[in-house]
Amino acid sequence: MKFGIDRLLAEAALQEALQGKRVALVAHPASVTRDLTHSLDALIAAGINVTSAFGPQHGLKGDKQDNMVETADETDPVYGIPVFSLYGEVRRPTGQMMSSADVFLFDLQDLGCRIYTFVTTLLYLLEEAAKHGKEVWVLDRPNPAGRPVEGTLLVPGHESFVGAAPMPMRHGLTMGEMGHWFIAHFGLDVAYRVIDMHDWLPEAGPGYGWPTDRVWINPSPNAANLNMARAYAGTVMIEGATLSEGRGTTRPLEVLFGAPDVDAKAVLAEMHRLAPEWLAGCGLRECWFEPTFHKHQGQLCNALMVHAEGPFYAHDVFRPWRLQALAFKAIRRLYPDYPIWRGKDFKYEYTEDMVAIDVINGGPGLREWVDDAAASPHNLDAEAANDEASWIATVREHLLY
Repeated sequence: MKFGIDRLLAEAALQEALQGKRVALVAHPASVTRDLTHSLDALIAAGINVTSAFGPQHGLKGDKQDNMVETADETDPVYGIPVFSLYGEVRRPTGQMMSSADVFLFDLQDLGCRIYTFVTTLLYLLEEAAKHGKEVWVLDRPNPAGRPVEGTLLVPGHESFVGAAPMPMRHGLTMGEMGHWFIAHFGLDVAYRVIDMHDWLPEAGPGYGWPTDRVWINPSPNAANLNMARAYAGTVMIEGATLSEGRGTTRPLEVLFGAPDVDAKAVLAEMHRLAPEWLAGCGLRECWFEPTFHKHQGQLCNALMVHAEGPFYAHDVFRPWRLQALAFKAIRRLYPDYPIWRGKDFKYEYTEDMVAIDVINGGPGLREWVDDAAASPHNLDAEAANDEASWIATVREHLLY
């Protein structure tokens, strides 16, 4: 198969459409060709007039480890072009940044999750391109989580940099498809083009979204493998909790929780008691770790590791958002007074006076469900199922594959 960048480099007609135009590239470390050449190097070597580059959260180099660590603008030392940060002084491209090119190539590997900020970066780029009369091309890449959709829709009024619009946590789209939905949903008048992939089969095994003949490269420092990409729509919610998501270890965001004062075996047993069907499609294993930085640094934590991989993975039934919600619910049932949630003093993604878990989930519904002793798994499942069906119907016309 071919990714968008590979097609652009291989097809003369696509390159001819860029002749005489100044081109900008939005990229990160996973923006590479089939032979692992970075897209910036490959485009310039192909004679494309690249006049600027842009880096999203974690930077063009992917060197910023944690969330809310900003990247400064710089000049590329090899090519002498400006490299603008879209996670520094600004998150939305300024007029000066937009004036640096005529066509903007968006070549970011995504994880298929609303909270992964590259989604919002695409929306902001499209909105600014519409204002300034610029073109945007998405060089499409796979959604490694495939087509499954999961989670409640973001509640209007809860938009943030990790929640661009009313979409579910696990959206099931590629970035090229998401761009089409953004344009329709927000009524944008922008010159938009998707260089679609050839032969991407999002529901075919064994990759189920990620082609097994392509090397995995971290699109952000903690997205270390396909297992993380599959689990992320659930495990990312731990960023709104006092529990550890495994940062400071070699397997971040592949655990349902980690804490020095929570019994992982007891939590797993309670999860099986509450909603055993929500544990389907993966293997769960008790483990221990001691974070070298971040939450519970230097403390021995008991945890549950998620294995959405190998013989344990069943693509059609794995539901990471429900799985993570169930882990929270089990902890609340076993430890009624446990301070699960980070407070409003923790300004998640620069929000004000909001609880982090509500920012992450795009509303208070999940937190309220966890904390309500009378709320059952059926209650959350019914609400999510309605939203999932609505989203699937809404985006069907924008699917390219």
